[in-house]
Amino acid sequence: MTQLQHRFQSFEEYLSYDDETDNLYELFNGELIEVPPESGFNVEIANFLFAVLLPIIGYQRLRGHGLELEVRGEPRNRYPDLTIIRKEHIEQLKQRNTIRLSMSPPLLVIEVVSPGEVQRNRDYVAKRMQYQDLGVPEYWIVDPQEATILVLELTKDVYTEIDTFRGDNVIVSPQLGSLTLTAAEVFAAL
Repeated sequence: MTQLQHRFQSFEEYLSYDDETDNLYELFNGELIEVPPESGFNVEIANFLFAVLLPIIGYQRLRGHGLELEVRGEPRNRYPDLTIIRKEHIEQLKQRNTIRLSMSPPLLVIEVVSPGEVQRNRDYVAKRMQYQDLGVPEYWIVDPQEATILVLELTKDVYTEIDTFRGDNVIVSPQLGSLTLTAAEVFAAL
């Protein structure tokens, strides 16, 4: 990860920054850290889920990796692999693809776990806490190394596990209902 030297005093100052590139950055302790590209495997899983969810959700409410969420803690922003936004977000995101703390949270966030202990802890612990704090009603952790999909639902401000889907278990989502999709189909599609 590349770290830039400019120090930002606020999230608003960061939002007004433009380095004239398409790079994505996390704001960590006032400094920008470039987000490395996703692995091809993770992109394939996210693209497969995008294709499956597209006819259910529609193109306007389904967002890929470029959607930025302002969160509390460090870093101050996250880029989920896949997000289902609310109808009200469609207009709000036309100027900048960032959901701010002052806005309603997205309905569902999906993260695909990258290989490595640091990445695993980031998705299972750090992001889980930040998305819970943000009030995201549902969070999926898609884990290719374990071939599992953990679905979490926000209940009384705390994530509870709906289930860990594996094999031929049909994925059940509080936001989407029963899908005709199994964990095995997600991982076999690659």
